[in-house]
Amino acid sequence: MAEKELLLHCCCAPCLIAPFYKLKAEGKELTAFWFNPNIHPLLEYQKRRDTLRDFAGKENIELLEQDEYGLMNFLQTTLKDINNRCQYCYETRLNAVAKTAKELCYSSFSTTMLYSKYQKHELIVDIALKMSAKYGIDFFYEDWRSLWWEGRKLAKEAGLYRQQYCGCIFSEEERYREQIQRDRPKENKDLSD
Repeated sequence: MAEKELLLHCCCAPCLIAPFYKLKAEGKELTAFWFNPNIHPLLEYQKRRDTLRDFAGKENIELLEQDEYGLMNFLQTTLKDINNRCQYCYETRLNAVAKTAKELCYSSFSTTMLYSKYQKHELIVDIALKMSAKYGIDFFYEDWRSLWWEGRKLAKEAGLYRQQYCGCIFSEEERYREQIQRDRPKENKDLSD
């Protein structure tokens, strides 16, 4: 089987858009890979998946999907150690992309999580390097965080659905808790006084 170039795990289309255009300009061939069992609730999962499908179709990007909505498994695993949930999340997704890349004869794998300024960049790199060694496949590393503002602009211009949290239910709760605190009248903020 002929070797393909890059299997790129995509958490969402807005995180793909700027890295994709950069890679395309550099002449790199890639296939997008959807596997995000961390995204909850189901409607959010579907919006992100469908937005990626639409963008891939418009840009003629091959898209492979491991379409598994994994709420139960995600919760059963992360509830044991909520503070380290990101590690489990990264390991699960990077294991899937590295394993798939190896099985389908890609020369390397990577992830659009390297684009987000909100993700734990060094932890992602560390786990990706471990998956590279585990499966004997190259990890294509590029720090795409410098493309953050360009990517936001491109995503808005393209009309892509842009989410407000990383995807996990705990992140969503943190987002809403902060919003509730901001919106609460000052006198109601602390009833224990």
